[in-house]
Amino acid sequence: MMYKMVLRIVLIILCVIPSSLVAKELNQFSQIAIQHAGRKKPLTVFAREVLLSLSGKEAIMTVEGEKIGSTDFVLSVWFHPEGWERQPVILVDNPLLRKAIGLDLHKKLYSFEQLKENSLFRDFALRHLHRNVAEGSDLKPEEKEAMAVSNRMKLFEELYSGEIFTVIPDASDPTKKWVTVEKASLYYPQGLSEALIILFDSMKRFYLQGDLKQAQQEASLFSKQLRDYAPRIYPSADALLFEHTYTLLKPWKWSLLCYIIASVVFLLTSGWQKELGYRIGWGLTVFGFLFHVYGFICRIYIAGRPPVSNMYESVVWVSFGVLLFALIFEAIYHSRFFLKAATPFAAVCMLLVESQPLIFDPTIQPLVPVLRNNFWLTTHVLTITLSYAAFALALGLSHIYLWHSVRRSGLEGFQKGVLAKYIYRSLQIGVFLLATGTILGGVWANYSWGRFWDWDPKETWALITLLCYLAVLHGRIAHWWGEFGLAVGSICCFISVLMAWYGVNFVLGKGLHSYGFGSGGLGYVILYVLAELGFVFYCLVKYQLRKKEELNPPPSPIQV
Repeated sequence: MMYKMVLRIVLIILCVIPSSLVAKELNQFSQIAIQHAGRKKPLTVFAREVLLSLSGKEAIMTVEGEKIGSTDFVLSVWFHPEGWERQPVILVDNPLLRKAIGLDLHKKLYSFEQLKENSLFRDFALRHLHRNVAEGSDLKPEEKEAMAVSNRMKLFEELYSGEIFTVIPDASDPTKKWVTVEKASLYYPQGLSEALIILFDSMKRFYLQGDLKQAQQEASLFSKQLRDYAPRIYPSADALLFEHTYTLLKPWKWSLLCYIIASVVFLLTSGWQKELGYRIGWGLTVFGFLFHVYGFICRIYIAGRPPVSNMYESVVWVSFGVLLFALIFEAIYHSRFFLKAATPFAAVCMLLVESQPLIFDPTIQPLVPVLRNNFWLTTHVLTITLSYAAFALALGLSHIYLWHSVRRSGLEGFQKGVLAKYIYRSLQIGVFLLATGTILGGVWANYSWGRFWDWDPKETWALITLLCYLAVLHGRIAHWWGEFGLAVGSICCFISVLMAWYGVNFVLGKGLHSYGFGSGGLGYVILYVLAELGFVFYCLVKYQLRKKEELNPPPSPIQV
């Protein structure tokens, strides 16, 4: 009954919240499609992506103290760019770069004018960034940041000049690049191009006068005119509204909230009101998982492909896989361990992608050619990343096992044995999926590049990870170590998963898998690895002390 009630509430929210959010936003501007980064998207979505790229935020504060959202920012620059070159909208995130070019170390946002007139920045760029982009992996962090700042300045120049606002399609040729309103006569008859320019000027005038209602009406007429003339090319109103609503709803944030609350509930009720806490935690987890599913459905519909082509999508997918395995196992075994192990990991993953948009790019990008075979993308990439999810579940279970092993009031022997069995089963699933995904990757490599294996860093670390986990499983079967050693090995081996998953893309930055490269977050990963090694070391020391006490119990007090 409780699960049915949770499902009903989720369905109501999924129907009610989107419409209420759309009503609050400049929704008619979402009906204007813009061709950008290889996609046709709503203007409001484009605005959010652009402001995130420029400043790392969805809203900025002007020097006058006014908070401006992404849609208002882009419309303002489009309609009246003068003055925006003096507003702090361009992010300089790396403190080493800020120090090197003489900027305020306590500020991160600067104006285009400040950076353009900064002679130290120009000298730094000329001195350090003359190398080929392909050698970017050899650059220092401040040099990579200088490249990123240069790209942000270029993006701002495109915004300021208006050349980025390609909103006019060619009705006769879908392959042609869209053009700006000022160049509408290239694709349309004189009368129609003049009508479009009149509508645009009217929309612009009403917006600048502060009459948003009338400006939205003009935006609706403007988009309708384009759609009527190029119905096969211009996105439908429903498709644009769907993507706009998905962007506003932010289902991943709802999932994150549910997983955090569920994790807290499990923690607080571990020794009190266990049954009630378990039911509430289960309901919250299902609630967040349904939002997770909703987000994936939206993203697949918008992108037209499985959502695992970049680091952002793979992190979201792995957190989804952890919860999927946990819910299945929980439904089978009713052990209460799986959700306690899975929800914190899922919460951390979702927190990372939501709080670090510059590291985990949330924009939907078209696939590079090698990834455009959806069959191989689905089978190989989904299988590999699902193996990471299984290993992550084993990681969470191992933390629970080790924590209770070193506590004097921990789990009973039977419960610890059951928990160790769950760790073992999770590792088996992970190894099977990783081996299968690696083999499928070889088949795909032969199909795409003409060879099965080339010792590419991604391939090499996938093999290293597989061998690490095989060694842990084999050692358990050969009685080289027991349940405690299995848990320790599960935690230590996950470091190899991090290297295959994150390190190859964000640290090494080399190889044929260049479509997945990125930068940033290394400090967080190093801190996590050190914390894990510290936890394992602490548990090993405590475990050895406990064993010595059991073998050499203290003498009983002499009875007088």
